[in-house]
Amino acid sequence: MTYGATILDAEGLRLTADEKRFFREADPFAFILFARNLDTAEQIRALCAEMREAVGREAPITIDQEGGRVQRLRAPLAHDWLAPLDFVARAGDHAAEAMRLRYRLIAHDLRLYGIDSNCAPLVDVATDATHPFLRNRCYGSDPSTVATLGRAAADGMLAGGVLPVVKHIPGHGRATSDSHFDLPRVAASRRSLAAQDYAPFAALNDLPMAMTAHVVYEAIDSAPATLSAPMIATIRHEIGFSGLLMTDDISMKALKGDLASLSAQSIAAGCDVVLLCNASLDERRAVADAAGRMTPAAQSRAEATLAARQTPDEVDIPALEAHLEALLNGPMHV
Repeated sequence: MTYGATILDAEGLRLTADEKRFFREADPFAFILFARNLDTAEQIRALCAEMREAVGREAPITIDQEGGRVQRLRAPLAHDWLAPLDFVARAGDHAAEAMRLRYRLIAHDLRLYGIDSNCAPLVDVATDATHPFLRNRCYGSDPSTVATLGRAAADGMLAGGVLPVVKHIPGHGRATSDSHFDLPRVAASRRSLAAQDYAPFAALNDLPMAMTAHVVYEAIDSAPATLSAPMIATIRHEIGFSGLLMTDDISMKALKGDLASLSAQSIAAGCDVVLLCNASLDERRAVADAAGRMTPAAQSRAEATLAARQTPDEVDIPALEAHLEALLNGPMHV
């Protein structure tokens, strides 16, 4: 039986009876957690267990734990981190090793609670014009450096038993508006996009999952990438990404239209799964109905994603923390 072509969230700290019934019927491929779902260690573990019990399998549970402004788990439940761009600057010549350690520690934090995926690395290439909502979440402005740091972050997570989700493919760095509220438009040429924006994603095209950008690339299509068959074809064939492709949150204001129609459009364009966040139960039902079950190709990619899950390597966490502190040449910002 194929999975539902969705990734969904929960309203609160535990599933309601209605949510349990809905998840059992809709069978979303995975779940995502937000700050409203996180209180205590015991509660988070119980919520993750309820989610998996509802679908009757070890469904991936993901989260946004980039560090900096975008991290749902915070102290004392997890390490607190500098924003990625500031962290990379502080690490200097040791940035790649520091990023690997950072995300290995993040993986450890997540696995303590039953979370086994993270919406990172973010390998959007920063520019002077990158909107502030994104800029300090980036790793740098040189595509090769961003790719190296993204690989280090992904390696740290995979070693810790956490599936990375590379984002926002094919590249959000040129966007000068916040896609949570407006639809960014990028006028760069195909050649320029390939050389800068696509390059880190092409270098990481073997990762198991990626998240789309709600951005219009005018040289290719008038529709945002999430809803654009030509852009999804670019992601698959030019960038070479062969893993599971999920939308960014389909309810973001960059996309215009009702959630069911947007979900159907994204699947028709070639996305594998629809991510819906911060919605009512009725809205989740509508999106699940519109997205339907995974296509055979999406199901195959989903199975490959699940097969990429690793048992965490055995490490001495205090030793990793000490090593990272030494690399940063000063006290860790925790």
